[in-house]
Amino acid sequence: MAEVLATYLVHDKKGNLEKKAEAIALGLTVGSWTDLPQLEKEQLKKHKGRVVRVEEFSASARVDSYLEHKVTRGLIQIAYPALNFSNDFPAILTTVFGKLSLDGEIKLLDLTFDEQLKKHYPGPKFGIEGLRKLTGVYDRPFVMSIFKGIIGKDLTYLSDQLKEQARGTVDFIKDDEILFENELTPFAKRITEGKRVLEEVYEETGHRARYAVNLTGRTLELKEKAKRAVDLGADALLFNAFAYGLDTLQSLAEDNDIMVPIMAHPAVSGATTPSEFYGISNELLLGKLLRYAGADFSLFPSPYGSVAIAKEQALGIRDALTVNDSHIKKTIPVPSAGIYPGLVPLLYQDFGNDAIINAGGGVHGHQFGPAAGGKAFRQAVDAVLAGETLENYGETHEELKVALKQWGSVEVAK
Repeated sequence: MAEVLATYLVHDKKGNLEKKAEAIALGLTVGSWTDLPQLEKEQLKKHKGRVVRVEEFSASARVDSYLEHKVTRGLIQIAYPALNFSNDFPAILTTVFGKLSLDGEIKLLDLTFDEQLKKHYPGPKFGIEGLRKLTGVYDRPFVMSIFKGIIGKDLTYLSDQLKEQARGTVDFIKDDEILFENELTPFAKRITEGKRVLEEVYEETGHRARYAVNLTGRTLELKEKAKRAVDLGADALLFNAFAYGLDTLQSLAEDNDIMVPIMAHPAVSGATTPSEFYGISNELLLGKLLRYAGADFSLFPSPYGSVAIAKEQALGIRDALTVNDSHIKKTIPVPSAGIYPGLVPLLYQDFGNDAIINAGGGVHGHQFGPAAGGKAFRQAVDAVLAGETLENYGETHEELKVALKQWGSVEVAK
């Protein structure tokens, strides 16, 4: 029988994890068990949640102090029969963590879908291999830049900024996630003007950058808007996946008329993930579930910058996005926030070749402007791949040299 296996981190005041696990398994499925007549038990047996594992951890004075009471901590795994839900994200998340999320001291760490259930999730249309085929970039990490300070500015300003970023030889340029439909820079105009500008830069330099336009609006209008974007020549779509929901992302990803990569932004996910005691883990939400829902790119906070997450979590997201799976393509990791050229050796060490180096201020803040900022990142990548230190490489590459003076660098041991 098909099942979804949920793994929870539990903090129990009563000190009995086995009893807690059984209460969850019953409460989120058949409701009660011991008082049911035998005939009804036989009828409901196939719907009952099944406790798979209970593992108690040692006591933690720090955790007890934070929660202001003594707790028993541990992992609980429960299998939920697929008979209980329709095979979609809203139904599954409600089943495994709906009212349980209100407990306040339980965190959903992981979900394991069996192969029968997993077939219903499209995964990325392109994935890492598809993005490499699309761009022709195979032998290095991608570099991406971000629009900055666009709100309240007109289309000419946006076009000029796009041109300068593209001249920096970055591979992708994305809208700011807070740039919505507006009179100064309308969605359709951003696409057509962006296409014109990037073609102009290509003819000028031989380098082709690709622009991800922010897909926004009312939920029921998004599919048609995305299709219009494709018709207008959009390269990719940026999407605030957690403002709209994973099911909405999936509906876009599985539509064969929307044949462009989708870039999932983590906005709003922080309302769910930061606590070690409750919510949903970053590895699950920004990793596995985004991949299953069809994101080609997953943006998430890097472990280094101003909006950092713990390194083990960032690497866990990376692993969830890129672990081999015979059914679902790999999603490319995009560690973001606080990235500057001097971090490239560390980024490469931690995330490898199949990742995107993504920067806003690290591009736009360069002393010589965003074109130089983009080039500094590309030069830093070239230095790492050549086995050279950034400092040595910067001696013959002015853009990188200036960036290192501005922001410094983090070299790593070889």
